[in-house]
Amino acid sequence: MKLSDYNYDLPDSLIATEPPKVRGTSRLLVLDLQTGAILDKKYADIADFLVAGDLLVLNDTRVIKARLKAIKDNGAQREIILLEKHSFDNDWHRHRVLYRRKLNVGDKLQVGAAQLIVEEIQGDGLAIIRSSQDLLELAEIYGEVPLPPYMHRDATALDVERYQTIWADEQGSVAAPTASLNMTDDILDALRVRGVKVAYITLHVGLGTFLPIRTDLIEDHHMHQEHFDIPKLTVEAIQSAKAGGKRVVALGTTVARTLEYANDSISQSPANISGEADIFIYPGYRFKTINGLLTNYHAPKSTVLMLTAAFAGWDKLLPAYNHAIAEGYHFFSYGDSMLIL
Repeated sequence: MKLSDYNYDLPDSLIATEPPKVRGTSRLLVLDLQTGAILDKKYADIADFLVAGDLLVLNDTRVIKARLKAIKDNGAQREIILLEKHSFDNDWHRHRVLYRRKLNVGDKLQVGAAQLIVEEIQGDGLAIIRSSQDLLELAEIYGEVPLPPYMHRDATALDVERYQTIWADEQGSVAAPTASLNMTDDILDALRVRGVKVAYITLHVGLGTFLPIRTDLIEDHHMHQEHFDIPKLTVEAIQSAKAGGKRVVALGTTVARTLEYANDSISQSPANISGEADIFIYPGYRFKTINGLLTNYHAPKSTVLMLTAAFAGWDKLLPAYNHAIAEGYHFFSYGDSMLIL
């Protein structure tokens, strides 16, 4: 399959660069998996489309203030972005980063009172740095919310709150699970009143999600690993929903990717599951765990668009995207959402 086949024309005016004034007031397009029928709704209407016994699975990762501005010995400024947490790199004094503009091995950088030394250049804008201070602590004090580059602005105090889910807990992501940014306590309460179950997983969002596909053939793309944890209680909830003939609905592509990667383990006796997910889901993939997907609108030719196209079918998803564009829906991280059932 060619990457160019998964493209669409999006006016810049529809790219959301600010969050909605009130969380949860976004629009919702509902796409019928069987017929391709489209409904224009509000995000709060989600409860009308799920039934008692259905399971909604959320990602409880927490976005770190990953963007740091560092100063070289010669006074030049460099921007570095801490990358996501993994099971194999819990030493936050030595960590992998993305960087902008030139760095060399041995360069010394200053952030506050901390000194950072470039130990390794890995290519593709990646480097390993060592810090005299815990980098998570440093990020919390001096870091900025790592807004996507297409927003073309610096993060504000509002972004500290809004580029984070209301249930964010496990610190380690450098991008938000964006479909969850529209969810509120009131909507979750309405779902629970209807008998919908809610469970949590953790996937730390990073390179596997936001790096672009650089190959002409989709099949040649390699996904980076992202660390995940699935609690035993969530495994039990998934098994219970399936045994009862109910649906497992992923809130976001991060949840979908995690559950599909771990499907074989989820099918076993309930237990805590953790690992490094590197699954690349694109059209032709047959989903094994999830039956529904609540997600935002994704960039053309992106891995997350591929996953959504695999779930909905490109023949249904593209008309839905074109409908959303015609109706003025807002796209990307701070934008509106789509429920595919």
